[in-house]
Amino acid sequence: MRFEIRKRDAAGRLGKFTTNHGTIRTPTLLPVIHPKKMIITPKEMQELLGIEMVITNSYIIRKDNNLRSIALEEGVHHLLDFDGPIMTDSGTFQSYVYGDVTVSPDEIISFQRDIGTDIGTILDIFGTPDQSKEEASEGVSTTIIRAKESMKLKGDMGIALPVQGSIYPDLRAKCAAELGKLQADLFPIGGVVPLMEQQRYPELIRVILAAKQHLPMHIPVHLFGAGHPLIFPLAVALGCDLFDSSAYIKYALEKRMIFSWGTLHLEDIYELPCCCPICSQFTAQDLKKLPQKEMIRQIAFHNLYVCMEEIKKIRNALDNGTLWDLVEQKGSENPYISDALHILRNDTQKQWLETFEPVRRKKALTYTGPQTIHRPILYRTHQRLLERYPLTADTLFIIDEKEVSYADAKNVTISTLFESSDDIDIIIDSSLGPIPLALYEMYPFAQSVFPNTLDQDTLEYTKRIFSAFTKNKKIKYLKGTQTAVQSIKNSMTQTESSFDHQKIKAIAAMQFGLQAATVLFDGNITLVKSKKTQKIRNVFVDNSHVLSFRASDGFFTLKKAGAFQLHKALPFPSLRVIIDDEAAPFVKEGKSVFSKFIIEADPALRPYDECLIVRSNDTLLAVGQCLLNPLEMMQFSHGQAVKNREYFS
Repeated sequence: MRFEIRKRDAAGRLGKFTTNHGTIRTPTLLPVIHPKKMIITPKEMQELLGIEMVITNSYIIRKDNNLRSIALEEGVHHLLDFDGPIMTDSGTFQSYVYGDVTVSPDEIISFQRDIGTDIGTILDIFGTPDQSKEEASEGVSTTIIRAKESMKLKGDMGIALPVQGSIYPDLRAKCAAELGKLQADLFPIGGVVPLMEQQRYPELIRVILAAKQHLPMHIPVHLFGAGHPLIFPLAVALGCDLFDSSAYIKYALEKRMIFSWGTLHLEDIYELPCCCPICSQFTAQDLKKLPQKEMIRQIAFHNLYVCMEEIKKIRNALDNGTLWDLVEQKGSENPYISDALHILRNDTQKQWLETFEPVRRKKALTYTGPQTIHRPILYRTHQRLLERYPLTADTLFIIDEKEVSYADAKNVTISTLFESSDDIDIIIDSSLGPIPLALYEMYPFAQSVFPNTLDQDTLEYTKRIFSAFTKNKKIKYLKGTQTAVQSIKNSMTQTESSFDHQKIKAIAAMQFGLQAATVLFDGNITLVKSKKTQKIRNVFVDNSHVLSFRASDGFFTLKKAGAFQLHKALPFPSLRVIIDDEAAPFVKEGKSVFSKFIIEADPALRPYDECLIVRSNDTLLAVGQCLLNPLEMMQFSHGQAVKNREYFS
């Protein structure tokens, strides 16, 4: 088994999961196939909906003499007539619903191996939400013991080790940590169906977070029984890669139709609010008139179409960096999802999620409601403002973002610099909180879309950040700046370089750290600007090209001369990705760095950060761009981890 990350947003991964019967894209949905009641066949799912992987129940197959015989003689793929990857469950859910199952943990794992399943699941202990902590703890202990024993019997079959622990985060963490020591191929988060059925999403989120924070990064995570698209975006944002659904058929049997925002009974539908192939072919009245069996089949098809549409939306969001938008939209559609999102406002959860956050995105950060200000990217930005921004002036000049454009505010800054011999800091009071004018072009400040009228939570949050940022400083509010700009434009050229120097030092401090900013600009600074826009394009120090400025996101691209200065001045392992000597010759030829060759990395690095690629003896080899975060770099054994930008031959 092999798992690679192709792109990412939040803690979600757009990846590839390779099995014995092919490679699937993640995140993805595994429809549950009842081996005796295939209302829609796996082949139809594959051909009509693009389903790449399915899950069926090995316990049901084993109990039926005919199914067992076919599966043992011809294999489970022949039994289901499906040539893609197949995962099998063990009977754990049946034990939860019906009581004890008549099979031992050893027997069921051996049976799954013998029928040729791609990924078999151990017979774990289902932890129900109403369990006492003592009962849940006993179930976790038994699950861990069974996992260790099952590993000995799996052979070449991939194995899934479910994380249990009821609603107790510390038990979930313990179970995840212990199972994470084993060489599993998939980590399902089990025992969560009752939480989803009762829409206890806050508890579900705590369960996912507790498990994810203690599981290995390089193994995909499966949220067992998560069959409704309402939960997909949030679960993916927290790091879940696979889902399985029997809801598509269970709901169909009750004449219930799944939609991205919820579920409606067919009898309550006047007009079908959907354009899937089923809803395009039938009206609501047509569906109601169909024979019972055909009605169920068509509703089941609709339910799967809607679920797969949501999966595709999520993949697109992962690709273009808008996953949090989807998550927050779900919160506005469902009050229980909204409650769950409040858990992510906790600083502890933000700190964990921030480690996965890309430093920039292709799309603007768009306000969707009160949750937006709590996004991990803004938590990081505010923390860096407080820790890294070189705020040296005693008096801060404040401009309300509603009063003046960036260009006008910049002109006021230049004029003020011209009139004063002191350091000047002009701060824009914005919807995102305080924005030093020197950082205005840096993501996410300029690349954000917020309404003029904000909710009270956002106003109070940004006010707290503003107060913390301006603490112990004198504040002067600049008013009427738009009319003042025209009278000072003639004096701008003499002081343009003062603001430009302030700007590049501020951006470098935010991006690389305060010490790095000092090191990079120690010498005679020359700026190369666009002739058309007059925006900075390249930065030279003592005639050496140290940085290039990216107009798209306001970040610097680190050049060889800049990397050399940072490497010389910053202590090991700051900004570094340390690789095995075996990979060094390839890096010196311009090849990118794969995860399996990484020994160590600076914990402060984040996805899409600029970095220094070095040998174990700290010899500088190249300038790179991180594709993963440091933990992922060191845990993954497949796929690219760092893109090689420029190398030292």
